[in-house]
Amino acid sequence: MRRSRRDFLVGSMAAVAGGVVTAGLSAAVPGERGRAAAEPQTPVPATPAAASAALLKGDPDHPQPAGFDRLDDLWSKRAIQRLQARLHEEGIDAVLLGDRWNIIYFTGLWHTSTERPFFILIPGEGLDLTWFHPSLDRDLVSSWWIKDRETYFDFKHGEGAFPNLGKVQMGATVDLTRWVLKGLKKRGWAGKTVGVDVPITADLQDAAADVLPKTTLKKVGDLCDRLRMVKTPEEIALTQRAMNYFSRIHAFARDYLLTHGTDKTDFDVQTAATQYGVDLIMKDIKRDGKPHTAVGILVDIAVRTGVGTAYPHPNQFHHNRIKKGDALQVSGEVKIGGHGGELYRAYQIAPWDPFHEKVWEVHTDCCRIQAESSAAGVTGSYVAKMVHDHQVKNGMAKYVYHRPAHGEGSEGHQPPYIALGDHTMLEAGMTFSNEPGLYVPEQGFGYNHSDNVLVTEKRGVQMGSVPYTKEWCFLKL
Repeated sequence: MRRSRRDFLVGSMAAVAGGVVTAGLSAAVPGERGRAAAEPQTPVPATPAAASAALLKGDPDHPQPAGFDRLDDLWSKRAIQRLQARLHEEGIDAVLLGDRWNIIYFTGLWHTSTERPFFILIPGEGLDLTWFHPSLDRDLVSSWWIKDRETYFDFKHGEGAFPNLGKVQMGATVDLTRWVLKGLKKRGWAGKTVGVDVPITADLQDAAADVLPKTTLKKVGDLCDRLRMVKTPEEIALTQRAMNYFSRIHAFARDYLLTHGTDKTDFDVQTAATQYGVDLIMKDIKRDGKPHTAVGILVDIAVRTGVGTAYPHPNQFHHNRIKKGDALQVSGEVKIGGHGGELYRAYQIAPWDPFHEKVWEVHTDCCRIQAESSAAGVTGSYVAKMVHDHQVKNGMAKYVYHRPAHGEGSEGHQPPYIALGDHTMLEAGMTFSNEPGLYVPEQGFGYNHSDNVLVTEKRGVQMGSVPYTKEWCFLKL
């Protein structure tokens, strides 16, 4: 049975209505007003295991979560129409897309990208699209709504070799770039202006001049990115659904920490939380084991404790016993139908000192600064400056390693960026990570919360429901 759209809070919110700590911007950084010299704070009492869900608190401005599992073909056809409108403005007659994420976005066909060329031709008007694909994807392609296709056997393809049709021969190696261009010529695209989202190399230009004389190739990668940056209501609804599940996964992980304490490793927490998350989500996904259902599902939970938290992108495997005094991070991505995002929380295990507390407070405050500043009409560089100014003002310059955030898309990182050098104007419907992390390698700790921030006309909305409070993050095990 499908769950209700607000099932992630059923039974828990009613029990704690009005009783959840809501740390505001000004209350989040007592450290900058003299706390640095204070005695270590009394450890927060351990919360009883299985009580973390009661602390989840949704933002009143959270969008309604989706009741569907993926975007359908009608959504894809509207996306194609939006693309075609831009092509008309740019004087482009058709586009040949080879980037996996562009193909998925505009056609809805989820597939795996390898060294095997895979393309879709989208005309400037109408829905007579054409696939160019390897044989191993023939069942995915033939069962989807776009029917015109050209198929090669595999990479590297031999001329006339189709073992699946009983034709086993060591044919001459086929130049698959020219093979695709010949398919365009057969469909009347010679002499036209064709957009491509792959690099226009000298070899591609030479092949086009030979196979498609008088054809102009134009870059459309940025054009596709621009369309994908601003999320539609359906994408936002799927994202909120994923973030609701992710919030519950965090509650499970916190309960697991409180239950098992220092008897477990970070890998144990990661494995248990991943299993819980997969079971939680998949019981709500309609599927029959065949293609096109249960697509774009990602439950990627990562946990690291101790010294591993002191580096933004550590390169070691994390299998470390949780110890008292550790910083610990629960992070990852959760997506449904390719939509969702990041949700990290940075924990501190007792005991800690005033310096740890100050670093955590400044970082946490920066997450709120980024979210509150991310309103439509400002630039990514403006938001980044707000965050970095606060970090530097509070003596954290040495511990800043990266920009505050990246755009969030199906592929993970997506333009635009909350970065000093990105002057893109934010628009309502854009989504970003929320991770102005601070790292102190010489003392072996760091903190990096994240969330999925939805840009609205007035502010950015953090789509997770996991608190940024010490009640949640400072634990006595």
